Amino acid sequence: MRIIAKKQLREFWQTHADSEQALKSWHSIAVKADWATPQEIKNHFPKVSVISDNRAVFDIVGGSYRLVVKFNYPYRIGYIRFIGTHTEYDAIDSGEV
Repeated sequence: MRIIAKKQLREFWQTHADSEQALKSWHSIAVKADWATPQEIKNHFPKVSVISDNRAVFDIVGGSYRLVVKFNYPYRIGYIRFIGTHTEYDAIDSGEV
């Protein structure tokens, strides 16, 4: 998969150092993946929440943080739409970001 907006991940882990290794691990897995369906994502990340509009919500660092990614499966692209704390995530509409 091609992941768009890795800069968001870097900026986030600079202020939330405990997320760095988990986000690097997620990114490493994602760029090597060839996900064509939401089920293929769930095969790698069983706890991922697949929501509307081809979006997936990943728990990072045991649920302390949330990562929302919108996928374009035919082109194998993932767009990082949101990374934040659980509290920040609760304040957004994950289907709209």
